[in-house]
Amino acid sequence: MKTMTARDAKNHFGEFLDAARREPVVVTKNDRPIGIMISIEDAADTLIPEMFMEREPGYEAWLASKVGATMARVDAGTTATLPHADAMASLRSRVETKLARKAQ
Repeated sequence: MKTMTARDAKNHFGEFLDAARREPVVVTKNDRPIGIMISIEDAADTLIPEMFMEREPGYEAWLASKVGATMARVDAGTTATLPHADAMASLRSRVETKLARKAQ
């Protein structure tokens, strides 16, 4: 991972952008990391778009109903939660499958 000072990033902005397209760039100020620049392509594979995208009208109610229904099933004993390691393995598998489909 490349590191640039805030001053160098400002004074050589074109190079800063080019570097961020190749790999994440840590920006430092007074020898301390203050930020990171990643390409839009790399950001698309993270949760960053989720944090900034507008929600469809009714999304919050839909999500609350889904979570509420799941919690009701857990409380009723008709479904169970997974241990953390199992849940993470399942999530990792689902993400890898999604990324593989996207790459085709």
